[in-house]
Amino acid sequence: MSVPRAAGLANSPGIKECLQSFEREKQWINDRHLQLCRIPAPTFLEQKRAEWMVAQFRSLGWDARLDRGGNVVAQFNSSTRGPYIALTAHLDTVLAPQNSEGVTADRDGTLRGPGVSDNGAGLAALLAVARVLKTYPALLNAPLLETLASVLLVANVGEEGEGNLSGMRFLCCQSAVGRQLRSLLILDGPATSHITCQALASRRLEITFSGAGGHSWSDFGTGNPVHALSRAISAFIDQAGYSQSSAPKTSYNFGLMSGGTSINSIPSEARAKLDIRSEEPGRIDQLANLLAHCVERALEVENAGSRNGRVAAKVHTIGERPGGQLPPDARILTHLQAVDTYLGIRSRLDCASTDANIPLSLQMPALSIGAGGRGGGAHTSAEWFHPEGRDLGLKRILLTLLLLLEDGPIAK
Repeated sequence: MSVPRAAGLANSPGIKECLQSFEREKQWINDRHLQLCRIPAPTFLEQKRAEWMVAQFRSLGWDARLDRGGNVVAQFNSSTRGPYIALTAHLDTVLAPQNSEGVTADRDGTLRGPGVSDNGAGLAALLAVARVLKTYPALLNAPLLETLASVLLVANVGEEGEGNLSGMRFLCCQSAVGRQLRSLLILDGPATSHITCQALASRRLEITFSGAGGHSWSDFGTGNPVHALSRAISAFIDQAGYSQSSAPKTSYNFGLMSGGTSINSIPSEARAKLDIRSEEPGRIDQLANLLAHCVERALEVENAGSRNGRVAAKVHTIGERPGGQLPPDARILTHLQAVDTYLGIRSRLDCASTDANIPLSLQMPALSIGAGGRGGGAHTSAEWFHPEGRDLGLKRILLTLLLLLEDGPIAK
């Protein structure tokens, strides 16, 4: 582990000045954090926030643009053709404020509102690093200064929910820079206690039952899609079972249900959306097959008891996140762990579903970490973020990035 190397880098006069700047500039960072979170960016509707990020990067001296996937891509020097080290954070949020007053700041600096932690923290960190690298480049030693053009800052779309990692998919698989990425450091939320280096595979499925519908009294006995859907869900849960201790760890969740028009009408349609996750992709296939069986059985039972108006059903995949794992000796991981040791950060390796799923599935060096600070209530209207400890997270990010730059170009 390169702890002495991390310590030597951090204590060199120029780098030390850069690291200390995060504390001096905390008000600027807090202000940008509040501004960006007041721009609604629900999944699929991130453009206004993306355009704001482009303007911010340009004001800091970066060459920034929107790519065809909707991602913000900023380069230190537009003439560089790679290879790149990418520092990324996703733009989208699960919930969004109705207006600017939907995100507030308390007197102690606490931000409250949708997306202030996930992923306002990551986006604010991108801007903080962008400012430091453009403000203090002369403080870096000559070899590092020459490699700054390898840094690629990305604010990507489509990480949450049914976005299905669309922005990261485009970046890694379709964009011109994707072929030149040699490592990706992904910022997601504030927590510095974990390092996500194993990608949790997942699949999202939608189940739809449809029928003729009718009046609850005069058409009683007509096949009822809600009844059939409820039966299918109940059967799936009974047979899948609950176990939080067995390996591989697996979860499932029926998170959305819809259907019907009124209490006294037999619905013509009923839908549900299911999320399945597992450390072992084969287990996802097993549960998907179980769901298909339960839907077919529920369909048979409902139609067998129906005097007219049979129901139909279909199951289709609406999203899939591939799995993958970073080798334990990967440079990006050993550098980060060395930095954590030097800074006194106690972190653990974990498995989660993040933007890192895509590069890890492609065997590209990538991991996901928090950007510093404290937060909670992610994906709820009570989400919050407090900047205490943010500077430590930013120092961690910058030191890891600089260690990667010191390594020089590495073939994929």
